[in-house]
Amino acid sequence: CNCVFWCFCVCRAVFFLIPQLPFYLMFSTSHLRYGAVPLGGLDAVSQQMALHPQYLESFLRTQHYILHMDGPLPLPYRHYIAIMAAAQHHCHDLVYLHSAQFLRVGGDPLWLQGLEAAPPRLRLLDHINKVLAHQPWLTACSHIQALLKSGEQCWSLAELVQAVVLLAHCHSLCSFVFGCDTDLVALSKSPNGTPPAFCPFDAANGNTSVPQSLTTPNEHVKQRQEEEAVVCWCADLSRFITDPDFCYQEFARREDDQFQVFRVQDYSWEDHGFSLVNRLYSDIGHLLDDRFRSVTSLPSLLSPDLKRAVWNYIHCVLGIRYDDYDYGEVNHLLERDLKLYIKTVASLCIKLLMLWSNVFFFSMWFHQIQVILLIMEARLQAELLYALRAITQYMIA
Repeated sequence: CNCVFWCFCVCRAVFFLIPQLPFYLMFSTSHLRYGAVPLGGLDAVSQQMALHPQYLESFLRTQHYILHMDGPLPLPYRHYIAIMAAAQHHCHDLVYLHSAQFLRVGGDPLWLQGLEAAPPRLRLLDHINKVLAHQPWLTACSHIQALLKSGEQCWSLAELVQAVVLLAHCHSLCSFVFGCDTDLVALSKSPNGTPPAFCPFDAANGNTSVPQSLTTPNEHVKQRQEEEAVVCWCADLSRFITDPDFCYQEFARREDDQFQVFRVQDYSWEDHGFSLVNRLYSDIGHLLDDRFRSVTSLPSLLSPDLKRAVWNYIHCVLGIRYDDYDYGEVNHLLERDLKLYIKTVASLCIKLLMLWSNVFFFSMWFHQIQVILLIMEARLQAELLYALRAITQYMIA
């Protein structure tokens, strides 16, 4: 009986590991993890997320929709907003990738000289960008009003909602990049001239084949020149930041008590945010909701209680509380160092980030990636809640 039992266990383990073997080989050590050649044409972010294919599909579908599908914002605006968002967290890799995409969709190269060279309408987003990135609890109805009532440069409500979704998406993606300590640029450059991020966007639609070459020799030379120019532009991200001193401050230790705790019972994603964003930006609510659901339901050895503790702790760090949750569970389930790591990745406090390079809290990278995904999605939802609540308050007023 014992022999049968152990044979069953071994077969079950082999059955589970074989489909994942290429990923485990790639992600088992930090050296292999960050030095690997792009897998199947996927960019570096997708390579990391590929350990959880169920979530990866949901993420790629949402990202493709935000950046490429129908929406009120023109394509160059979308990538420039992504540049503004990534620059707030000094994420050179994302700024580089979106700068390259910005040029490929017809963006004006002069805009990459900095915010001062961008259109006034984009410059108006700077304030809400920095607030959502570092202290989202400061987001107020007045910020929305300033954007919607700015004369000739005003934003429409639909445009603003898409911009807010883009900002929150890119801020949270910065958390994932830093949490994984990933070199996106190195992993996203292709030796055969294939544009970075070509395959992940197409993969969302089921096309995972990558052409051997998409450029002629002359076009390849031009592309190389553009890449060199982009690298030069991205060397100094301060040109996209107007207030470098504005950074993360602990919500619990803030001196101004004007901004009270955000209580989910008063404004939640399920009851308020989902319907509003879906009404103003068609179908995005369903895509975002699918991301939130998929990340919390991923199969793993992490208990549901631990996943909820991670999620609720991140929201707590950002000033959001659940009245029906016992926060003593956070201290019980999360070790002190793990809590500090989660808080650092969620807030992207630059002073603390360098302390956590290549730190492992789980025996398998598979599980640590899942925690980083939870951090990213919880932060995304928190920023959306603050922004959508402010928009709701504006609409009611």
